[in-house]
Amino acid sequence: MTARTRIFRPLVGAFALTLLVLPLASGSAFAQQSTPAQQSTPEAASPFSAGEQDAIDRRVRDYILENPEIIMQAIQILRQRREQQAQDARRQGVRQHAEALRDPGPLPVLGNPDGDVTIIEFFDYNCGYCRRVAGMAHEVAEADGNVRLVYKEFPILGPESVFAARAAIAAAMQGEYAAFHNALMTDVQTVNEDSVMRLADMMDLDVEQLKTDMQSDQVTQTIQRTRQLGQALQIQGTPAFIVGTEVAPGAISREQLEQMIARARQEG
Repeated sequence: MTARTRIFRPLVGAFALTLLVLPLASGSAFAQQSTPAQQSTPEAASPFSAGEQDAIDRRVRDYILENPEIIMQAIQILRQRREQQAQDARRQGVRQHAEALRDPGPLPVLGNPDGDVTIIEFFDYNCGYCRRVAGMAHEVAEADGNVRLVYKEFPILGPESVFAARAAIAAAMQGEYAAFHNALMTDVQTVNEDSVMRLADMMDLDVEQLKTDMQSDQVTQTIQRTRQLGQALQIQGTPAFIVGTEVAPGAISREQLEQMIARARQEG
């Protein structure tokens, strides 16, 4: 064993992790920086002889075989980093689109319209997880007393979801958004065109006016703006909650939502 090899032996673990992570990061800036010339002549930049390189490669392989847990550790670290990067990107997006997020458009602001913190919820009427937490954000806002609640109609689960979202926005034009929204979320078992229009009739809405408003430019633009916001914030599913600069995808608990409100107040 040469002196150079002895010096680099403690770094075998690091080499192992590097060899594991580099293939996973093939789309990274590191991978993109390698030129074809660099890739075709790796020997030119190597500080080791062929024999020394073979010895290191064997030690790396042996290290991985003796310590297979490093594979899962490396994958977990990679996942955490990617999630942190996604969260950072969402926070930046929230800052850039703060005004549009706080603006309810034709929908009413629920809770306290003058509250110091705003809960923003993206949802789809055909989303089972949205139904699981239906009303939770409103209950938190009412209990707090100083929270605004802005709903974002985000129909991503097909044409029936789009139909329901159009009807709900049109119901807002008749001053019945909150009741119509709650009924769609909790009372209607299957959300489709028939059930939505039956609900409108049961609530004594002007059904003909509702149908007209559903096709209006205002309703179309409201849904389009929400979709653009969702894309900007990398929201790919429902529900998704935004409080302050924090984005929480998924059906979070009431305690988690209250903690987000507390953190938003600390941030000012």
